[in-house]
This record gives sequence, structure tokens and C-alpha cells, in this order.
Amino acid sequence: MSERPGRRVVVTGLGAVSSLGIGARPLTAAIREGRSGISPIEAFDASGFTHQRAGEVRGFRPEEHLRRIDPDKWGESGRFAAAAARLAVTDSGIDPDELSAMRAGSSFGTNGESAVLVRLSRQWVEQGLDALDPAQIGQADGGRVAAAANAELGLTGEAQTVGTACAASNYSIGYGFDQVRSGEADAWVAGGADASNRTIHAGFHRLGALAETVPRPFDADRDGIVTAEGGVALLLEPLDAAVARGARIYAEVLGYGITCDAKQMTNPHAPSIAESIRRAHRSAGIKADDVDYVCAHGTGTQANDTTEVAALREVFGDRLPPVSSIKSMLGHTMGAAAGFGALVCCAAIHDGFLPPSATLRRVDPEIGDDVDCVPGTGRDASPRVVQNHGFAFGGNNAITVFGRVSA
Repeated sequence: MSERPGRRVVVTGLGAVSSLGIGARPLTAAIREGRSGISPIEAFDASGFTHQRAGEVRGFRPEEHLRRIDPDKWGESGRFAAAAARLAVTDSGIDPDELSAMRAGSSFGTNGESAVLVRLSRQWVEQGLDALDPAQIGQADGGRVAAAANAELGLTGEAQTVGTACAASNYSIGYGFDQVRSGEADAWVAGGADASNRTIHAGFHRLGALAETVPRPFDADRDGIVTAEGGVALLLEPLDAAVARGARIYAEVLGYGITCDAKQMTNPHAPSIAESIRRAHRSAGIKADDVDYVCAHGTGTQANDTTEVAALREVFGDRLPPVSSIKSMLGHTMGAAAGFGALVCCAAIHDGFLPPSATLRRVDPEIGDDVDCVPGTGRDASPRVVQNHGFAFGGNNAITVFGRVSA
């Protein structure tokens, strides 16, 4: 690997609020076992839809996790972000009071507070404009999602909310990486958060992109995504600071790459995705042959999975590393999706396993029988370098690369 300018940046804390559990350890244990977090929808009345399953968070009581902010003053996405941030800092072993005194901030990817906007829209339609609940209006600003994390942790650095849809968490991790690497910040909380709601579910339903039961990324019989929710956060800090305080280091952030297709709003574009991978490799100072595992965007739609593997072949040639999708278990968590991928990548490096495509039965011949999609359950392994994908409507592509810390 080539020498990169600036400070080396590592991940020392992981936090998650997910359909597979609260906290990074329950989540990664479930991922490794290939368990599903997908169940019948409870967040809203889904009786009018032919597809009625989602990856919803169960048993989350924000008051049990939040110490500074009043949950009633924030929307669901903000509460997920704040709780995940708190969990990541706790996991890192950094004293929260010490963190709040440092040059530290946060960046979170999200689609905003869509669940709040759905409630306000219903009030407006059913009762008129004057009936809008002021408390709900106060929760509606999607730009406050990162601010919720800052407020919860007492951080006075930037609170950057990133709205690049389903690639947004990788954007936020890349942003935090730059802040710490450049010395602009001494610690950073990066991730994503989104909450289940009727509007997003209806949108994908109208597109014909929802799976009937569960998502089956890379499978010959895949039929779409399952909408999901959650919050995820990574605590980033300089390597030397982490070593000095005896921190547990999950992985090093090696680099990232970003492109925009600038072609079509919904259809992925293999050449642009391939270029984002090449940029990530250059940023990380690695070659394609160094990559031991790819955590795919892997939505389970026909177009995404075929295009994603085609882009990988353009970069890797005939030597494809194992490629799998955790959406087979979590569903598609929208703005948080790439953040969950990043968390699982860090756990895979630290704990020694490859995450599975749990629902895979038969690899689509168009994708190629030579592709190792890690079917069923996780596989014991020792990945040194892993690549995490996030793609989004609008042609936004973002790749992050993580590695085992070396001298």
C-alpha cells in the first residue's frame, strides 16, 4: 500500500439501532448467523399494499439510550442517529465528557425525517393547515439528523447531514475521514439513519421494486428490495491517539471514492460505479488484488445486482473477491444502508469472518456462477482489506475501504 498524506484514521467505536438488535454486537452476531430482521410491518397501516414486510426496529426505547436530548423533540431518524452515536462512543471507551471537549463533530447520511412528514401530511389532508401539530413541525427538518448526534454528545464541531439517498452514509464516512486525517478534527462520529414510513414504502411499491417476501440479492429468482430502518455510527479517531489510550481498533479507514453517473435517475451505470471503485483504491493506496471481500450494495433488484457485478468485473477482471449483501438480512435501510455495511466490514476485519448473502439459493447465471456470494451463514476468514459499496438514485456512487491496522 502506498503512503497516504495526513494522519491515519481508525474506527474504535461501533453503534447500531437495527432490526437485528440494539448495539453492534447483537447486530454482527445476527449477521454472522444469517438471521433475518424482516417481519410484518407495524410502523404504519400496510393493509393496502400487496407487499407488507419490512426490516423494522423492535424494542427500541430512546429514553434508555439518550442522556442529553429529549426524544420527544426529535424525529425518528434523529433519535436513531443520536442513539447510534451514543452507543458508538460508549463502545469506543472514550469518556463522553472528554469527547465533548475535543475538536469533534458528526456527519450522518439520511433521507430526512420522512416519517414526520407523513404524519404532517395526513394532518393537513384530513384536518386542514391550521391543524398541523407544532411539535411535529419542530421535528420535521431532515437537516437536524446529524445535529441530534451532536446535541446528544455535546459536540461543538460540524454537524453535517448528507442527503445523497442510499449512498449517503459512505459520503458521511468519507467526510469524517477527511476531517480527522487532515487534522481539522480530533474525533468524528459518522454514519446514517432513516425511519420506516408509508411514503418510502409506497414509492418503491409504485416502482415495482418491492420483494414479495424477503430480498434475495444475486439470486436467480430475486424480485426486489424490502424497505427497512435503523441508525448506525462509527467513531473515527487518529491511529496514534487510539494507540496511546489503549483503544480497541476495529479497522483502519484506508480511503474512499465517489462518482455521479449523471445519466439516469434510477438505473445504475456500471462504468461510473467502476470508476468510483478505482478512485477508492487510489485513495486507499491499494490495488484490486489487495481486496479480500466486497460488501455489496446488493439490493436484490434485477438491475442493481447485475450492474454491480459487471462494474466489479471491469475493475477486478477474472479475480473477483467474495461479494455478499447484508440487505438479505437487514433489508434496505436507505440513508443508513452503507453505514451498516461499513460497521459490518469493520467487524468482519476485527472478528475474522465474511458476512453472508443469507437468502441466496442459486446465483443468477447472468451474474456468473464463478461469483462467491457467501450463501447462507457467515464464513470464518481473515480479511485484511474490505470494500464497502453504496449506490443511490440520482447516480450517486460512494465506496469506502477499510483495512486491518498494520505497522
